[in-house]
This record gives sequence, structure tokens and C-alpha cells, in this order.
Amino acid sequence: MSPRPIFLTVDGKRKLEEELDRLAMQRRGLLERIQEEREVGSFGDAAEPDSDRIDLAFVEGRIQTIELQLRTAQIIPEEHGKQVVGLGSSVEVEDDDGEHDSYTIVGTPEADPLHGRISNESPVGHALIGKKVGEVAEVVTPNGVIRFTIRAIG
Repeated sequence: MSPRPIFLTVDGKRKLEEELDRLAMQRRGLLERIQEEREVGSFGDAAEPDSDRIDLAFVEGRIQTIELQLRTAQIIPEEHGKQVVGLGSSVEVEDDDGEHDSYTIVGTPEADPLHGRISNESPVGHALIGKKVGEVAEVVTPNGVIRFTIRAIG
């Protein structure tokens, strides 16, 4: 079974590639330090080698995650002025209380809700996908249903 695709914007792909480069450099540094500590024989009671190994394990795991994401990535086309909300769309919505919000629908790896970038798999993102200006998206939450009216799509 092949992994499901990861949706990324061009910018999101670039950021993951940059992070991968940084992690590769960090991995090299950690491996060199661990090798030096082995050669010097400083594995006595110092906590540094264990710390370096833990850091290396974290870096290796993140590298594997990013490599998989990049291998399965589908790039979201940069289309503006869409008629329907989709991946890559910027959406202006209004809730039932008259509050306005703006979201950009992105793939899960790029989601950053504090900056208005929501995943297509999140409840709000999922509800907005496929809607047109003027239509209402309903999101079921533990506190009830929230309705968003689509005001603009970019």
C-alpha cells in the first residue's frame, strides 16, 4: 500500500527542502561529535554522548518524515480568482455573529492556524472545500454547529 499524497504549495515544498538541508548538516555535526567522543573515550559518566544520541535520533526521525512527505508530495497549483474553494485558495468568511476571518487552505504539513493557514483535512478546511461565494459551510464542533458564509475566494 503506497502512502497517501501530501499536498504542498510551492513555498511549502521549498521550506521542507530547506529544513531537510539544515537537518542534514545538523546530523553530520552530531555524528562527528559522537565519533570524537568515542575516539577520546569520554563515554564515562558524562551525559553529553547520551544527549547527542537522543538529538541524533530526533533529527533522523524528522529527516525520514520530511523525505516521505517530499516523495509523496503533490504540488498545489498557484491559481488565483477561483470560483470554488480548493487547495491553495484564500477564503474570506463570515460567521453567524458577523465576525470575519480569512483562511488559506493548505496541506497538513503547512498548516499554521495561528497565521490563517488551515489544513484541508481540518474540520473547517474540509467544510470549506468545494464551496462557492455566497454558500454556507457548516462545521460541527463539540459546542454546536458553526456556519461560515463564503464572502470571497482568491
